[in-house]
Amino acid sequence: MKFKKVTLIGLIAAILITIIDFIFFYNDKLFMFLIGIAIVIALAPFMLDLLRASEKEEEISTMFLEFSRNLAESVVTGTPVSKSIVNMSKKNYGALNPHIQKLANQITLGIPVNIALQTFAEDVDNKVIKRAVALIREAEKAGGEIDYILESVANSIAEVEKLKKERRAAMFSLIVQGYIIFFIFIGIMLVMEFKILPLTFGTESAGALFGGTDITTIGAGTGAAARLSAEEISRMFLYLLLAQGFFAGLVIGKLSEGSLKSGIKHSFILTIAAFLISTGVRALLGS
Repeated sequence: MKFKKVTLIGLIAAILITIIDFIFFYNDKLFMFLIGIAIVIALAPFMLDLLRASEKEEEISTMFLEFSRNLAESVVTGTPVSKSIVNMSKKNYGALNPHIQKLANQITLGIPVNIALQTFAEDVDNKVIKRAVALIREAEKAGGEIDYILESVANSIAEVEKLKKERRAAMFSLIVQGYIIFFIFIGIMLVMEFKILPLTFGTESAGALFGGTDITTIGAGTGAAARLSAEEISRMFLYLLLAQGFFAGLVIGKLSEGSLKSGIKHSFILTIAAFLISTGVRALLGS
């Protein structure tokens, strides 16, 4: 409920800023910049929710490793799997607590361990946990060396978590490089728009770029010259920056965390940064 309230407040604030922007700054150089601010305020709660979900999933993976280790240790002492799960439900496993409590309650009510574990895996909805639970269910069903199977599952999860941490550490420098390269790209595009193009098109073209009323002629000598206004040129540069930021963010997320979903937060940061920097510089220079 708290997050929903924050989301509603953000949307209302974004709408108010947009309305004020259209009323007082519609033909002003700050118009697009304020639109960017409104977008940031509107989408920030959703991005925070995405980050919280990612952190919660990470915590669940870490706590399940602890849970599987404790379960293996308990079973080694001769305690049945069902009794071990009920006993461990009293311990603190962070974000995994509600799921473990539900698992223990189902076992207490007489639901078979296999079915309870399957429900547990579906509720958590984590690939690593689903594979681990599948192994535990098969071992419990077979009635073999369950303690050995549980210990192997715990070691396997520990290796997976270790590899994830090593991957993040190895990819951190790549993430930093991606951000640095993107901001350098923004700088190059701004220099192109405000310095190089006016020199290329000459005095009259410079007036078109910075005045916004005349037109710039490109491709003269072809018989039918392409004529672009300063507003169209600025818009093309902005579209290029936004596209670059969106796809660069997805690539960074895929390389660093192995999923495009993780890249959404990077795409959000890069596209918003590109929009605000581009429109802010344009407002400052009076374009």
